[in-house]
Amino acid sequence: MSLAPQELENNASKYASEAIKFDSQGARGMAITNYQKAIDSLVKLLQLYPSSKLNALYKERCNSYHSRIQSLQKSHGVEPAVDPDATPEEQKASVQRQTDENDFEELIMKEKPNISWNEVIGLEEAKSALRESIVYPTKRPDLFPLGWPKGMLLFGPPGTGKTMLAAATASEMDGYFINVDASSMMSKWLGEAEKNVAKLFRMARKYTEKEGKPVILFVDEVDSLLGSRNSEVGGEVRTKNQFLTEMDGVNGKGKDLMMYVIGATNKPWSLDWPFLRRFQKRIYVSLPTQPARESLFKQYTADLFLTPRVNPAELAKMFDGYSASDIKDVCQAAHIKTVHELFDAPDYHEPVEGEVAQKPRALTTADFRIIMARRKPSVSTEMVRAYHKWNDEFQAL
Repeated sequence: MSLAPQELENNASKYASEAIKFDSQGARGMAITNYQKAIDSLVKLLQLYPSSKLNALYKERCNSYHSRIQSLQKSHGVEPAVDPDATPEEQKASVQRQTDENDFEELIMKEKPNISWNEVIGLEEAKSALRESIVYPTKRPDLFPLGWPKGMLLFGPPGTGKTMLAAATASEMDGYFINVDASSMMSKWLGEAEKNVAKLFRMARKYTEKEGKPVILFVDEVDSLLGSRNSEVGGEVRTKNQFLTEMDGVNGKGKDLMMYVIGATNKPWSLDWPFLRRFQKRIYVSLPTQPARESLFKQYTADLFLTPRVNPAELAKMFDGYSASDIKDVCQAAHIKTVHELFDAPDYHEPVEGEVAQKPRALTTADFRIIMARRKPSVSTEMVRAYHKWNDEFQAL
């Protein structure tokens, strides 16, 4: 079934926003990946709706993103060093290897996230499991004579805060947070996945061994790398075997290696047992509870203009079954509704110098009810039951 045009356009906007964010941070490769995803969404729009009046705008955006990709691909930085005594063939191989490594590193976010535990609403069980497995051993390794888990799997519906959990864990440590999308490992931007897995772990080990700092390697959408092995081609088998080998190396080092692998997936049932076994902690990141939803509404409406009768507890009851990202989208949509009304008002005009700008009206509970009628939860009841069933069988806290 094809995606609706509005959904495709929203996807393109989301990827473009991410690309611009990474671009501004200097994360060249992640910016390239997201610019390409934005282009792919717009191309689908052009193919599915060839007579749309917006196609000229979509083509203009595609050209703009493509031009930026080309500019980023040309900015490789300094020339790699070579051994003057090496043969020409060895020098060429060395240059290529260093170039590949440098390009690969730029595709990964290594900066320490600025996210605190307080920003992760609810999920106390998951927070506790990550603290005791990563934060405590990092601060007091002498308290763990038997070692500690090095592999953690965060599973659950999309939009529940898996990435934020990993980032908040990293923010408590004086170390590195390496964030890579596993689907990108298989993409044309990164080349052969088997080699990229080896590069990824080699780079992570380099940071922890040379600098003596802990490293969290966060692999999002890990199921795209380690999914079911049915009908695989040889390259996919080798990629998965390489990941297993690298994980065995991390787990087998004991206290000698302050390196942790956190995998995140929305499809835990697609992972085979050999991979699950490498993730000693398997943590269910569930939909927010009633108190968590109330806290989320307080957080996301803090900067909005509300009528006194808007009650976060009432909103939390209304939006049972909505994820954390759903709730953020609901608050955003309700606010945009009042902004739309302001622009459509007969007496609206752009503020002139010295004039107080007109503001949107206060949000009411009725506004949220209207949004609820238009925006359903992103996670179905059937999906929730599937997560609970898998959690009952494979959870490891």
